[in-house]
Amino acid sequence: MPDFVAQRANMVETQVRPNDVTDPRIHAAMRDVPRERFVPSAGQAMAYADGPTEVAPRRYLMDARSFSKLLQLADVQPGDKILDVAAATGYSSAILARLGRHVVALEQDADLVRVASDTLHSTGCANVTVVQGALTEGAKASGPYDVIFINGGVESVPESLLAQLNEGGRLVAILQEGPQGHAHVYLKEDGVLGSRADFDAIVPNLAGFRRQVGFVF
Repeated sequence: MPDFVAQRANMVETQVRPNDVTDPRIHAAMRDVPRERFVPSAGQAMAYADGPTEVAPRRYLMDARSFSKLLQLADVQPGDKILDVAAATGYSSAILARLGRHVVALEQDADLVRVASDTLHSTGCANVTVVQGALTEGAKASGPYDVIFINGGVESVPESLLAQLNEGGRLVAILQEGPQGHAHVYLKEDGVLGSRADFDAIVPNLAGFRRQVGFVF
C-alpha cells in the first residue's frame, strides 16, 4: 500500500518549497490534507505526481507547484471568508479551510458536489459549505468575500466574480493566453479594482470563462 504520508511530505519538499512558496502555513496544510482522498480510487497512485490530477472528465486538481504559488499570492489570513470557484472534489477547499475562517466551495457539477460534500465531511472540514451553481456567477448570496480563488485556467475573469470581493479583497486566477498562462491577483482598494501579473503557469482550462469579443468595425 502506498505511503501517502511520505508522498505528501515529498510533494511539499520537492514541488512546493523549491518554487518560492515560503509560507509555513501552506506547507503544513499541504502536508496534512490527504490529497489522495479527493481523487477517484483508480487514480490515487498519481495523486502526488508532479502535474495536474484528473478527478472527472476534463476536471483536474492543479499541480502542487501552481496551486501552492496561487495560494501564497492570495495571502489568505485566518479571519478571511473565501470563495473557492470550481472546487471539484474539494481538495482546494480543504486546504483553504486550514488557512482562513470559512470557505464557500462552489461547484456546478452535481456529481462533484456530492463527492466534495462527502469527502470534506469525512476529512473533518467543518468550516466549508459546498454550494452548487454556475462557476462564472459565483455565490453572491454568501458574499462578499475576502478571497476568491479560481481553480484552473481562464481566458478572463467575469465581472460577476470581481463584484463579490470585499473591500481589501483579493481574487487570484491563472489567465491563459495561448499555450502560456500567468497568475494574476486582483485587489479591491477604496472601491477600486487593480490587478497585477505574477508567476507563469500552465494549468488545465475551465470551461465557460471565455474572453468577451467586441465588435470589429
